[in-house]
Amino acid sequence: MQAVKDTINQASEKVQELGSGASKEANKDVAKNSDASIGTRAEAAKDAVSDKMDEASHGSKADLHGAKRDA
Repeated sequence: MQAVKDTINQASEKVQELGSGASKEANKDVAKNSDASIGTRAEAAKDAVSDKMDEASHGSKADLHGAKRDA
């Protein structure tokens, strides 16, 4: 039963990792857009950094759940 929970948790974290990665890339594009205001660009850059941290966190958690399941 615990293996099933770990598999579900791993999948959930992987989905969240992918979502954070997509958001990070979108924010990077906004931050690089010279047509956007400086405030918008700065906010997007800040959000991209936050998304990168979330992406790494979710990736680590997914790996942990996978390791627990395989142990």
